[in-house]
Amino acid sequence: MGVFVLGSINLDAVARVDDLPRPGETVAGLSLELFLGGKGANQAVAAARMGAPTRLMGAVGKDDSGAGLKAKLAGYGVQVADVAELSGAPTGQAHVWVSNSGENMIVVTGGANMMVTAQQVAATPLEGQRVLLAQLETPAAAIEALFKAGAAKGGLRVLNAAPALPQGAALFPLTDILILNQTELATYARLDREPAKLEEVSKACRKLMSRPDQTIIVTLGSAGVAAVRRDEAFLVEGRKVKAVDTVGAGDCFCGALAAGLSANLDLREAVEQANAAAALSVQKPGAAPSMPGKREVEVFLEG
Repeated sequence: MGVFVLGSINLDAVARVDDLPRPGETVAGLSLELFLGGKGANQAVAAARMGAPTRLMGAVGKDDSGAGLKAKLAGYGVQVADVAELSGAPTGQAHVWVSNSGENMIVVTGGANMMVTAQQVAATPLEGQRVLLAQLETPAAAIEALFKAGAAKGGLRVLNAAPALPQGAALFPLTDILILNQTELATYARLDREPAKLEEVSKACRKLMSRPDQTIIVTLGSAGVAAVRRDEAFLVEGRKVKAVDTVGAGDCFCGALAAGLSANLDLREAVEQANAAAALSVQKPGAAPSMPGKREVEVFLEG
């Protein structure tokens, strides 16, 4: 049973700097590298690397970047037949600055990602897809169409509501598992600060639940991951690792979680596996290239 990802595909231009620039300041870049990126692409690669048969739906421009990114995705084992090549829009891009301390700042230009339509989704067969995974870098109407169609086919609908956008909240009632980080949780729950303790996180999550059978998962950085249901909450503690580059860690978690759920792991096992995969991913540069393989994660968990 597979993972079907609807999401963004970007060319990431990653510049390394000593310190992130302040507004109006120019700093010298230490290096510049081009990577496959976009939340959708990253999460699809993470799921495929964890052994799940993975399909990605999205759009790129009819340009060199688009063709190159599709080829890269296929090289990671992602099925790309549902990725449209559009002549009317450029391939999406992200400009990422990463400091020596591992902090990052990112500007994303959506391009072709914003052209994915509900009609495109409606024309796509979803039989046999155990997990349907989306983020908010493609239009909400397309995600809504996927989740409505997926419910009829028995797929588990997983939404990574990132970036935190107002239209994201309208999709929560259609979602079985919602994944957020602390900042996104604070935004959606209208809190004046990010919740840190499990008790605070649980309280905020329950404000966002629209059905008794929903699960909300909150990534807490180095502190680990909280999973909250109507009648229970648990914390999977973070693993101590030296972070080289945190770009894509959240995407790694989402893709690895989807892979675990598609293999019928129970929630806690799937969260533990995804938490370990994300910890491994921050030890390598780049987003998609840093996604670990299933065996690597198993060895890490045994250790």
